[in-house]
Amino acid sequence: MSRVRTRPTRDDTCEKLFEAAARVFEEQGIGGASIEAIAAAAGFSRGAFYSNFKSKDELIIAMIEDHVAQSIRRSLDLLAKHKSLADFIDALKTMDRSQQDPLGRSPLLHMEMILFVARAEKRRPDLAKRLRARRKLVADIVETTLKNNGKNQSLNPTWAGAILLALEDGFRLHRLIDPETTPADSFLRAIGDLQRGMGISSS
Repeated sequence: MSRVRTRPTRDDTCEKLFEAAARVFEEQGIGGASIEAIAAAAGFSRGAFYSNFKSKDELIIAMIEDHVAQSIRRSLDLLAKHKSLADFIDALKTMDRSQQDPLGRSPLLHMEMILFVARAEKRRPDLAKRLRARRKLVADIVETTLKNNGKNQSLNPTWAGAILLALEDGFRLHRLIDPETTPADSFLRAIGDLQRGMGISSS
C-alpha cells in the first residue's frame, strides 16, 4: 500500500508564504513586516520560513520572479489562442484577475515591492533581470502580432516593448493616485489607440 504524502511540497509552502507575506505587507508595510509575522500568517514556524528563504529580501525577489513567470505564462497562453492584437487585448480585458498571484491582484503592493527592491543597490540586478524578462515578453507579443497581421514595419519590437511596459507601469501608478480619472482599463485602451495608429487594427 502506497503512503499518502501529508507534508506540503516546497511549491505549496512557497505559495502559502507568498500569500501570507502579501497580507502582512499590506497590513504592516514591507519594512515593518517581520519574518515571524509572515511565517505565522502562513501557519508555519520560523524554521519553515528559513528552510525556503534565507531572508525577507530573498522572499520578495522570489515573489517578483513568480509574478513575472506567471504573467509571461498567461500572456503566451493567450497569444497562442488569439493571433490578432485586437483579439489578444479583448482576452486580456476579460481575463479572471482573481486567479492571479498577489502582486497581480494588488497594484499598490506591486509598486511597493519594486520600490523596496530598487532602493538598495545590491538588489537592483535581480529586479533588472525581471524587468528585462517582462520587456522581452512584450517585445515578442509586438513582433508576433505584427507578423500575424502581415505588417512589415520599421518598428523595433524591443523598443516598443520598453515603451509599452513603461506605459503600463505609469497607468498603474496614476490609478493608485487618482482612480477617478484613470479607469482600470486605461492601459488596454491606450494599446487600442496605438494599435489603430500603427495600422494593425482589425476593425
